[in-house]
Amino acid sequence: MAPNDDQTEYRQTPYAPPPGATELLLVRHGASEPARPDRPFPLVDGHGDPELAPEGREQAERLGDRLSKIRLDAVYVTSLRRTAQTAEPLVRMSGIEPRVEKDLREVRLGEWEGGLFRKMIQENGPIAQRFWAEERWDVIPGGEPTEAFAARVRGAVDRIAAAHPDGRVAVFTHGGVIAQALAMASGARPFAFLGADNGSISQLVVLGGLWSVRRFNDIAHFESDLDAGFTPLS
Repeated sequence: MAPNDDQTEYRQTPYAPPPGATELLLVRHGASEPARPDRPFPLVDGHGDPELAPEGREQAERLGDRLSKIRLDAVYVTSLRRTAQTAEPLVRMSGIEPRVEKDLREVRLGEWEGGLFRKMIQENGPIAQRFWAEERWDVIPGGEPTEAFAARVRGAVDRIAAAHPDGRVAVFTHGGVIAQALAMASGARPFAFLGADNGSISQLVVLGGLWSVRRFNDIAHFESDLDAGFTPLS
């Protein structure tokens, strides 16, 4: 039998999204203004709508600087102004006009809107304890049903992905939305990804009904190399 002269090598290679997939960079908005009992946030369609705090605007500038160095095919914001304010430096640097995806607005907090959520969570009363134990937003009186929230997040992500095959999209959104999307993609418990930092970047790769988590809570732009983890523009 002749010796095997096949010198073919099969090397490990860096990850690349499969053909037709969409990369979604899920950016949590910058830090918003503090909640005060005597000054509740204004509401938009029943959702608290604070502005960015000064530190949030600084976070937005550093985000814009980092993201302007990579190829982006679109930028999305929600109907709440803190996402548009966070996207503004990137829009200015890149010239990409943002699109509004209303269904990626934050989860509705019912009676805890207007900034009250922060107070109630910090005080850790019985409802707050049940909220963490059951990992359901509708434990909050008037809160959005978890299944309805999941359905609107899924629908919005699928719409964006379908509009940008083989594309990379920056989506400026909210902590609850990021947690919901990554939990659905990974099969994790509902609040496993809750707590993304303000100004952080998480990443989904979406191909049809297949969602993959590629990044969570990336804040390299606040720490060291602004280009860490991304391929520069060619």
